[in-house]
Amino acid sequence: MAITAAQVNDLRQKTGAGMMDCKRALEEANGDVQKAIEILRKKGASVAAKRAEKTANEGVIITKVSDDKKYASIAEINCETDFVAKSNDFVNFAKLVIDKVHKTKTKSVDELLTNNPDLKDKLNEVLGKVGEKIKISRIDILEAENGMLVDYVHMGSKLGVVVKFEDVKDGVDELGILGKDIAMQVAAMNPISINREEVPKAVVDKEIEIYKELAKKEGKPEQILDKIAQGRLNKFYQENVLIEQAFIKDNSKTVGDLIKEFNTKHSSKTKVVKFDRFHLGDEKK
Repeated sequence: MAITAAQVNDLRQKTGAGMMDCKRALEEANGDVQKAIEILRKKGASVAAKRAEKTANEGVIITKVSDDKKYASIAEINCETDFVAKSNDFVNFAKLVIDKVHKTKTKSVDELLTNNPDLKDKLNEVLGKVGEKIKISRIDILEAENGMLVDYVHMGSKLGVVVKFEDVKDGVDELGILGKDIAMQVAAMNPISINREEVPKAVVDKEIEIYKELAKKEGKPEQILDKIAQGRLNKFYQENVLIEQAFIKDNSKTVGDLIKEFNTKHSSKTKVVKFDRFHLGDEKK
C-alpha cells in the first residue's frame, strides 16, 4: 500500500525517528502504526547492540527525596555526549528512571529493568531517537525511619549527594539547611568516610607505610618513625573524614562542630550515618 507523507509525519512525531526510517517501517508494517512503532523499537534495540562498544561517560546524576524526608533515591544515567545529556528525550528518560526507582524501591539496575519492561522499552525508544548508547549505570535508595534525608545536585547534574541523618527529633527545618551544607561538603571534598573508624584498615596501613618511608628519607631516627606517621595520619583524617573536615563555608569549624552545635541547641543526638556520592563516570562503589 502507498504510504502518505501525513502517515510518515505522524509516526515521526510519535517516535522521533528519521523520516526515511519511519517510511520504511510503515511500508514493512503495511501502514499499521503500532506495528511500525514496534519495528522502530526493535531497530532501537539493534542500535543498542551496535553501540555496546561505545563509551558512555556523559549523562546526569539525578535524585529524589520524599516529602517527609524519610526516603530518597539516586541514579546515574549515561550517554555518549553532553549534547544528548541536555536533550529533552534524555532528561525525561532520566526523570522516568528516578521515578521508577523511587516507586519500586529497587537497588539493582538489572532488577529494575527486568521487573519494569516498560522502562526497558523506553530505553530502546530513546536510544533509537538519539542514536547514542544510553545506560543506567547505578542506582541506590536510602531510608531513614528515625531520621532525615537531604540531597544536593551540583550545577550541571554531574555530581549528586544524598546524606542520611539519624536520631532527628527537633529542628527539622534547621537541619534541612545544615544538611544541605553538609551534602555540599560531601560533593566538594569527597570524604572517604564519616568518621575515622570507618576508614578501611588497608587504607590506613598504606598511609602509615608511606609516612614512615618519607620520614626515613628525611633522615628521621628509626625510634620516632611511628610517632611521626601517627601525626601525619591525623592530618590525613582531617582532610578525608567528613566529621573532621574543615567546613567549606567557615574553615574555623569542622563538620563535627556544626553537628555538635545543632545537638547542643536542640538537646539531641543527631548524627550523620551514611552518604551516597555519585560523580559522573566514577566506578561503582
